[in-house]
Amino acid sequence: MEKTHSAGVNRSGELKHLRLRRQLQELAQGLKPGEALPGERQLEEMFGVSRITVRRAISDLVRDGELVREKGKGTFVSHGMVRSVLHLASFNDDMRAAGFQPSTRVITAELCEPPDAAASHLRLAENAPAYRLRRLRLANNAPVSVDESWLPPALLPNLLAEDLTGSLYRVLSASGHPVRRVEQTVQASAASADIAQLLDIALGAPVLLFHRRSFTGPEEPGTPIEYSISTYRSDRYQISMTLAQ
Repeated sequence: MEKTHSAGVNRSGELKHLRLRRQLQELAQGLKPGEALPGERQLEEMFGVSRITVRRAISDLVRDGELVREKGKGTFVSHGMVRSVLHLASFNDDMRAAGFQPSTRVITAELCEPPDAAASHLRLAENAPAYRLRRLRLANNAPVSVDESWLPPALLPNLLAEDLTGSLYRVLSASGHPVRRVEQTVQASAASADIAQLLDIALGAPVLLFHRRSFTGPEEPGTPIEYSISTYRSDRYQISMTLAQ
């Protein structure tokens, strides 16, 4: 007789939303760019999963640029997005390498409910809290980016007692969980009212939006340690890469 398995996990131990993510990718591949996916309720019925599982899987694909969500209209197949693999370095290291003096102002450091994408990456139980760390990053005292990081309390029980005005990567390393690998996407966006005020730019000004999923641990694929969204002033930050065949 087969053993029963806990809700949300299939027989291989894979989370249901990851299985659904693959199914939605296959569904999207059968559609043209700009075509709409079925609504959330229909997807629930099609794949026999909960609404939160549907939303998490869609959030993953929206974040990765495969789907586009339009408020009040639905979810559509993306027309595509250019991605670049960037080097693994902290903001402080980046700024110092460029000849600037980095500094950080902590806006928010709290324990609260994370958004779906962060909860999914960190593999949190439903309704479990996470640390939210929101910081303004500066170079030579001029605002460059707003970073919002979500981190797992189970691995970092003393995080809020740490000095969070320096390198978060160094804090993670000192806690025994150094960042070993990241998956990152970059896209163009427009500054919201909140971001515009913090970065001292006009409402709707162009910004660069970085979504980063970080992992710790010596073995692949690693243990999720951080989910972050960083918003950079496009007139103060330039992406540089070296490509080879």
